[in-house]
Amino acid sequence: MLNQKQIDTIMSTMAEMFPNAHCELNHRNPFELAIAVMLSAQCTDALVNRITPELFEKYHEPEDYLAVPEKELQDDIRSIGLYRNKAKHIRQMCQCLIDDYGGRLPETRDELIKLPGIGRKTANVIASVAFGEPALAVDTHVERVTKRLGICRWKDSVLEVEKTLTKRVPRDKWSQTHHQLIFFGRYHCKAQHPNCPECPLLYLCREGKKRMKGEGVAVGK
Repeated sequence: MLNQKQIDTIMSTMAEMFPNAHCELNHRNPFELAIAVMLSAQCTDALVNRITPELFEKYHEPEDYLAVPEKELQDDIRSIGLYRNKAKHIRQMCQCLIDDYGGRLPETRDELIKLPGIGRKTANVIASVAFGEPALAVDTHVERVTKRLGICRWKDSVLEVEKTLTKRVPRDKWSQTHHQLIFFGRYHCKAQHPNCPECPLLYLCREGKKRMKGEGVAVGK
């Protein structure tokens, strides 16, 4: 496990690498963001962004998603993985918004997480991106990067990863750190082909050192 100074170095380096890291899901308002994040489960942001332009032109409010048969919504998002379950959860969420929140999306993570189909990660993303609430969502990129680098342990659960990060990163940097970790994992420390040879954090990365050693490359700083 890395110490605080090493973690600070990692975070500042990522901030330099990706100063403009941001949510890449296209949306025009918090409700559209909620739909996009729900669609993105086990799916890439790029794929979601290919279908949401037409989807958001057809559906504007929670009532719109309930005004059509569930099968029609399924067909509209069929190119997305798990589209049947996602259509079901979107409609359940919309019904809950109408019944309990006057058709408006609640603004806090604690309220968002009560909605059907909205898990902790999704609630963190919406609260942070749409409403500016400090939050540090842990998706597959964040989990992979923090475990490879040794910020977290391989056996840590997603919740344990979140707790470690929120303890080690200043609260006012949670949201931006979330995006920078994602960009680092999405564009540099990829799941299958991480760019270890050119990584400025290689000297701190336990996984990268093992990879380079296996290729006969010496690592040091």
